[in-house]
Order: sequence, then C-alpha cells, then structure tokens
Amino acid sequence: MSDLTARIDIVTGYRPGMIGRITQMHGEYYAKHYEFGHFFESKVACGLAEFSARLEKPENRVWLAVQGGLIVGSVAIDGEDLGNNEAHLRWFILDDSCRGSGVGRRLLNEAMAFCDSQNFAAVRLWTFSGLNAARRLYESFGFTLDKAWQGDQWGRMMTEQQFSRVKPAAPAGAE
Repeated sequence: MSDLTARIDIVTGYRPGMIGRITQMHGEYYAKHYEFGHFFESKVACGLAEFSARLEKPENRVWLAVQGGLIVGSVAIDGEDLGNNEAHLRWFILDDSCRGSGVGRRLLNEAMAFCDSQNFAAVRLWTFSGLNAARRLYESFGFTLDKAWQGDQWGRMMTEQQFSRVKPAAPAGAE
C-alpha cells in the first residue's frame, strides 16, 4: 500500500458536499478527456441527487474515498432502479490525484462485497469504450461485456457498453 493510499479512508453513506463533489469529478474528468459538456454534468447531478434521496433504503449504498476531508473517489450501488434483483453500479470515479493507487479497487471491493451480501443476482453497469483502466478493473471483479452499440446517452455519439457480473456461486458445501 502506498503512502497516498494509506491516507485515504473509504467511508459509507452520504456526506455533506457529496453530490456536488462527485458531479465535479465527473464533469472535470470527462470534459478534459472526452469533451463532454453541461448535458453530461447535468445528467450526473440529477441522477445522483435522485439516488441520494433513496440512500436510507438498505439496497442502496454509496462509498466515498476521503483524503483530508476531501472526497477523492466514489462508487454507488443502486439496488432499486433495474428491478429483477439486479444492482446498478454507478458513479465510479476517482480524482486524478489517486488514479493508479489502488483506491478504485478498494471502492469496487466494498461495492461487490455489498452486492454479494444483499444477494443480488447480477450487477450491471453502463459505460463506453476507451475507458481501458476501468474496464480492466471491472473485469478483474468478474464483469463481462454483454453488448456494445452506438449511442448518445452521455451527450455525444460513441460506442456505449453494458457490462454485467453474475453473483458468484457459493463454494460447494456452503449454505
């Protein structure tokens, strides 16, 4: 564990400023690297605000990576919006200062452990091609690419992707 990673705590649940900070990280990263604009940032803010109002429900959870009081990463599991006992992995983002430090893996580990403890049959996420580091991380947690298509749900045409992870089978003899 690097010194940087050791100083970053993973916390669960709402924190003041969370909606704004997660939206800011998404807006800045995707504007810089993919030229996304206000449409995307607004979509993140609205979706996150709606989800945050449902955090009291046990099937929904958010994890934040916090360093010195500043949110530097996030991931959320929305256990309601997909139905069919499926969870939706959302708002996975890291501040540039902690990319490559293992913080993303720590966040996803918490999220997947939660999904397994809640007995979700599957976890799904939507993304787009080109986010190779995130894709490798998703695949290391058992996600597979279900489909890819041309779409503009983030405000511009690109190859969108859907990944899923089916709940791992219990070891033989485990109940």
